[in-house]
Amino acid sequence: MTKQAQTPLQQENKMRTMPLGRLLWTMALPLAISMLVQALYNVVDSIYVSRISESAVTALSLAFPVQNLLIGFATGVGVGVNSLLSKSLGEGNKERANAAAGNGIILMLLCVLLFMAFGVFGSHPYFAIQSEVEETVEGGASYIAICCIFSLGIFVEILGERLLQAAGKTVYTLYTQGIGAIINIILDPVFIFGVPAIGIPAMGISGAAVATVIGQWVAAILSVFFNLKRNTDLKFHKRYFRLHADVVMPILTVGVPSIIMMAIGSVMTFGMNQILQGFKDYGETATGVFGIYFKLQSFFFMPIFGLNNAGVSILAYNYGAREPKRIIGTLKRALGVALSVMILGLLAFQIVPGALLDIFEPSEQFKSIGCTALRIISWSFPLAAVGIVLSASFQALGTGIYSTIISLCRQLVVLLPVAYFMSLTRDLDAVWWAFPIAEVFSTALSVLFYGRIYRKKIRPLYEEN
Repeated sequence: MTKQAQTPLQQENKMRTMPLGRLLWTMALPLAISMLVQALYNVVDSIYVSRISESAVTALSLAFPVQNLLIGFATGVGVGVNSLLSKSLGEGNKERANAAAGNGIILMLLCVLLFMAFGVFGSHPYFAIQSEVEETVEGGASYIAICCIFSLGIFVEILGERLLQAAGKTVYTLYTQGIGAIINIILDPVFIFGVPAIGIPAMGISGAAVATVIGQWVAAILSVFFNLKRNTDLKFHKRYFRLHADVVMPILTVGVPSIIMMAIGSVMTFGMNQILQGFKDYGETATGVFGIYFKLQSFFFMPIFGLNNAGVSILAYNYGAREPKRIIGTLKRALGVALSVMILGLLAFQIVPGALLDIFEPSEQFKSIGCTALRIISWSFPLAAVGIVLSASFQALGTGIYSTIISLCRQLVVLLPVAYFMSLTRDLDAVWWAFPIAEVFSTALSVLFYGRIYRKKIRPLYEEN
């Protein structure tokens, strides 16, 4: 029987029967590549924008919290739907799986309306309270307005990919993400610098937003096509497009903590930008460095987030199927991969930080500050790997609130206060140490919470068997 001829149940049983290493690899690799491509969107924008001015780089840095929140809402809805879909399939409940997809689409549209409103009314005030440099304010406001007003593309793209993933069609996400990224890369210089010969004016930082949005919309259209034509395991009937509390609540139970975690990240970035803006001797350079750091670290963090999303599906399915050995096996393998990637990131930031920053044509001051920042912050990477992997078990086993608590401690309760007190020394280098300090605390808390989950939810499964 060919793969296409298999029944949905046979496809689903791979979650229970396929060797864990192979299962994690086949599910996580497309998602990791997908997340890397998401990172590539921002990095490519920054590379081209750095050719305009340092203020343009700062504008993108200040725009990052809003972009991060936008992707957070899209990913949160997607992860919530994915978790319920996987659990429902593990239990053999296809009707509930179809309802999860339909309700997820409605929730997605509500989120799009929220961001469209912000794009129209909130983009300029958001930048005006953060910078006094006109080029930064005007460029950043136009960039984020375009991204928000046309955010339907990124929402459809991410949710469509999660539906494909839940049905075992992850290979198609490579096409959607890859083609979208290629289009963005090609169009960035076209719209940023213009092509007068064919009537395209130079749009500056706004052009970067236009290129990004076009890439996202093309990827979204492809994801819709693949779901309608290739995703035969789900039915998109109108009766599923009605919100039901018993479907929405499980989606939100997993999705809201994910959104809150991203929102916390946005608040953290906003707060750090304000702290760094206080170092007037460096102008806006410190803020720009922080933004570039986030672009670079995403090449290591995004694959781990993809691994995390795959882990949520596998863990949720096997929790529903009452398979504790596969739950533990998945966590061990995911932790090994995450640590390997993060150690690679640590080595890169320690050994060649200057080469990484040279991609963005930095000034001497920018490069000096940036090298120190990358070296200090990267010590937190291996610890972050542990927290991210364990958070998958929190989400999959219905205790997403633990992930929220850990993120609050890492990025608000510990990080920002430590960064603020370090800034009182007027030593910019000291501020960067807030990241490793916060990670030590949050990793210890993650291990503590995992021990509780193991005792309450995983160990009883062994007793059942």
